[in-house]
Amino acid sequence: MNKKHKSVSYAKWGYIFIAPFFIVYIVFSLIPLISTFTYSFFEYYERGLDVVGPNFVGFKNYADLFDPSSYINNGEISILTYAGNTMIMWIMGAIPQLLFSLMLAVIFTSARLRIKGQRFFKTVIYMPNLIMAAAFAMLFFALFNTVGPVNQIITSMGGETVRFFDMTVSARTLVAAINFIMWFGNTTILLMAGIMGIDQSLFEAAAIDGATSWQVFYKITIPLLMPIMVYVAITSLIGGLQMFDVPQILTNRGEPGNSCKTLIMFLNDYISGSKNYGVSGAISVLVFIITGVLSIFVFKTMGWSGKKSKKSKKGV
Repeated sequence: MNKKHKSVSYAKWGYIFIAPFFIVYIVFSLIPLISTFTYSFFEYYERGLDVVGPNFVGFKNYADLFDPSSYINNGEISILTYAGNTMIMWIMGAIPQLLFSLMLAVIFTSARLRIKGQRFFKTVIYMPNLIMAAAFAMLFFALFNTVGPVNQIITSMGGETVRFFDMTVSARTLVAAINFIMWFGNTTILLMAGIMGIDQSLFEAAAIDGATSWQVFYKITIPLLMPIMVYVAITSLIGGLQMFDVPQILTNRGEPGNSCKTLIMFLNDYISGSKNYGVSGAISVLVFIITGVLSIFVFKTMGWSGKKSKKSKKGV
């Protein structure tokens, strides 16, 4: 007589283990995302103790953002101004960060230099990434204000007090410098991982053929590292467009003359100030669109996907 053995199905346990992630994602990310998009088409704000709306207004919130005469802009298209501020400060920090991190990554992974103590250097350069941005902003404010150590050194050498936070160039430079210091270590480690993932036999073959260090870097390292560089550039762009805490604290909410005010600071004014959920939703959707468009632009500009495969097919 054959006994029937009950088979144990383990498939359900996989679904049980991944269920918490999807539950948290749906509750805290997907539903708020849909709500934000929905509210962008409604008039919904607080006026004193009264709540106005939600009343469907279509694309009015979006139109007001691009109407200089609307109550949102006060004579200028604020969202374009603040998007420009955000991009300028991101570029000022991101380009030096990428170049400097690439240089460090190449030096630390060079087989010719064979730098010792790489673990120590990785730890040291990554440490600023562990410090809160608000703490960095307070530190720089203490260093560069009119009675700070930097101005004390300048005046002791016979110079005049420099008001760093009253000048657009210096204020933006300090914001970019903080972002550079905070993130160059993380970028360096990512690029180092990418370089170490390249087949070492390619470098050995290039050395045997008599290639110079610059030829190896330009012909081998850069092309094979491009996927990581694209990833770093896009994630840096996304983080840059979400810049908030550093300029908020360091420049007293975007001073001088709102030249350091970013898109997320502009969004925060409507969420925490007027409780205007309709305009806030419209700004959030536009930030999402801007991020997507610029990410695609960066990907295509630094584009590596498909180009080499097409060239190789043509050459076959």
